[in-house]
Amino acid sequence: MLLTILSIIFLVSILLGVPLVYSLLIATLGTISVAELGYSDGVVFHAFISGIEKAHLLAIPLFIAAGAVLSRGGVGARMIDFAASLFGWLPGGLAVVTVVSSMLFGAVSGSAIAGAAAIGSVMIPGMEKRGYPKAYSAALVAVSGTLGVIIPPSIPMLVYGFVANVSIKDLFLAGVMPGVLFGTGLIGLCIWQGKTRGFEADTKAFSFAEVRRTFVRCIPSLLMPTVILGGIWSGVFTPTEAAAVATVYGILVSVVVQRELKWSQLPSLFLDAFATNAVVMLVIASTASLSWLVTAEQVPQEMAAFVQEFAGGPIMFLLLLNLILVIVGVFLEPLPALLLTAPLFMPAAAAFGIDPVQFGLIIVCNLAFGLFTPPVGGTLFVSARMARVGMGAISLQMIPFFIVSGIVLILITYVPAISLWLVELLQ
Repeated sequence: MLLTILSIIFLVSILLGVPLVYSLLIATLGTISVAELGYSDGVVFHAFISGIEKAHLLAIPLFIAAGAVLSRGGVGARMIDFAASLFGWLPGGLAVVTVVSSMLFGAVSGSAIAGAAAIGSVMIPGMEKRGYPKAYSAALVAVSGTLGVIIPPSIPMLVYGFVANVSIKDLFLAGVMPGVLFGTGLIGLCIWQGKTRGFEADTKAFSFAEVRRTFVRCIPSLLMPTVILGGIWSGVFTPTEAAAVATVYGILVSVVVQRELKWSQLPSLFLDAFATNAVVMLVIASTASLSWLVTAEQVPQEMAAFVQEFAGGPIMFLLLLNLILVIVGVFLEPLPALLLTAPLFMPAAAAFGIDPVQFGLIIVCNLAFGLFTPPVGGTLFVSARMARVGMGAISLQMIPFFIVSGIVLILITYVPAISLWLVELLQ
């Protein structure tokens, strides 16, 4: 009953156009009032503040800042050149280059929106010149951009680790193979479409000299995930310290080594990153208030018992989980969606014996799916704006990408070894 009241108030607020932060607080306070629970506003405020005073949350603004520095420091263009030298000669070469570039950029930014914007701004005009339909280019950028939240370092994985008290190191390790699998599936689809739809390969033949030249230009950028993830996995520094190292490293690469960003540009860049982080932190705080309420009223335990009774087993539970997460991901950004759903379903997942690391990967991959699902997907909106095409045209081009992504999502859900084998290997 409590969850029903809360859901109705929240959905009505969202449909009325109330900003997400206020919708979450209205849902929390409204539920307390309607259900006559007797909690004071001060308790809700305390939960709001305590939700963002944890020291490890410093990793989030630092990774956001690092991604902003790298996205404006010419890293995207260099990675596109490197990917083009490797795969541009294939059928549908520019489409393949878009996917590979998104994978590389995702490994340094951790953000789907930043990846879609950085790669799409270069690839969409380039693909249009080579005869690719604009709607197809936009759909591809929207889908491949979401690899930024699957391939580590991933900000949603970071947040899930804090919420679920799961090792960030294990989560980052677990994200490697799902990210590669998603990327490989998209590359295979691009090659097939290149052959069947007549998308020509790049006119340049494959050249080891060109690969070597573009790789050398990319080395400073490509070393970042090696340094950051290697430091976390080896225990040299914590995820929060890794975020600080990533920010400093990004400044050195973009300003000192590549010299495509000036010192004078850093204040405005960090101001933009601060604004982005302020929104993220307000959402986390508002969600913390809501999470406190549902925890205090034992909603997760009741929901877990209901799901266990209704689902009957882990196979049906995972199917229902995927459906719910995709629907939630269509309407909410990954971070608030994760913060809302993870505490609700973690007890049921534990009851069915699902590994918490795999559970986190399932949530992140599902919410990434929602980023390119019409009508309000984040990367979908960004790519549509850059390509200047309507949602209807993009949605038609999305169908093959939905099929491939859905197959990969099912594999990740029901084959735990895809996510866990690297974790178990390196433990």
